[in-house]
Amino acid sequence: MSFNLPPVMKLDSRIFVAGHRGLVGSAVMRELARQGFTSILTRTRAELDLTNQAAVEQFYQDAQPEYVVLAAAKVGGILANDTYPAQFLFENLQIQNNIIHSAWRSGVKKLLFLGSSCIYPKHAPQPMKEDCLLTGPLEPTNQWYAIAKISGLKMCEAYRRQYGCDFISAMPTNLYGPNDNYDLQSSHVLPALIRRFHEAKTAGKAAVTCWGSGSPKREFLYVDDVASACVFLLQQYSDAEFVNVGSGVEITIRELTELVRSTVGYSGKIEWDASKPDGSPRKLMDNSRLSALGWKPKIDLPQGIRLAYEDFLRCSAA
Repeated sequence: MSFNLPPVMKLDSRIFVAGHRGLVGSAVMRELARQGFTSILTRTRAELDLTNQAAVEQFYQDAQPEYVVLAAAKVGGILANDTYPAQFLFENLQIQNNIIHSAWRSGVKKLLFLGSSCIYPKHAPQPMKEDCLLTGPLEPTNQWYAIAKISGLKMCEAYRRQYGCDFISAMPTNLYGPNDNYDLQSSHVLPALIRRFHEAKTAGKAAVTCWGSGSPKREFLYVDDVASACVFLLQQYSDAEFVNVGSGVEITIRELTELVRSTVGYSGKIEWDASKPDGSPRKLMDNSRLSALGWKPKIDLPQGIRLAYEDFLRCSAA
């Protein structure tokens, strides 16, 4: 089923941003405010446990959201995914099942589910098109999170097919920026590098050790750009197929490491621990579907890393 004409979002439409304190959710909040939307619904984890089906159902009944951005998720890097596979699978399934199901039951006009580029096979053809989904084995180190995200986008497809819901899905590439997670035990590669180099610079360390070989290639997108894409899709897109959201530019981890080191101003050596996993050898999104709709990112990687480092310094000083 295809919806050629999306519902019109009014500036006072009730929009629920699930996960509004996270990296993506907080960026979506900034973008909605920037565009003048005035009725944004949020709940902290203490106010609403998204893994609790009855609590989520009650929230929908009370708040009556018209639009939903599902940015809530349990996230982390290679170490966190590999260490807590059951938590990553269970909690993400619970969160998205409850939010999507209750959105249907309460008659939400439109829902946007946010996935991840890790849904694609480890050796998917590059750049990865949307039709690469389920064509091969996943990357083992983050398969638990990937399986949950695949289930979420398939759930949106299923509710669209069975109930006619205008539920859409977007798959962002690796994201970074304000409000990122800088915990070395659970963060993704870019914020982890920012913290490691900053701490090494502050402590006067002679070298920083980085995981793997440095050869894998990755694509990165500043989080305010993905927020812009989210609001754009809510307003402009209502088809069944999910949409990649990327920058279209890739960089090796070794090159990224050098760029972060330069930005932070660390002058020591970089050492590579080849005993640690690399993850997927290459992950570049095919962004042509979204580009054809008229959207493109605005912030390139060097500028974005500078902004991210400034955010890290603010967080560290707080």
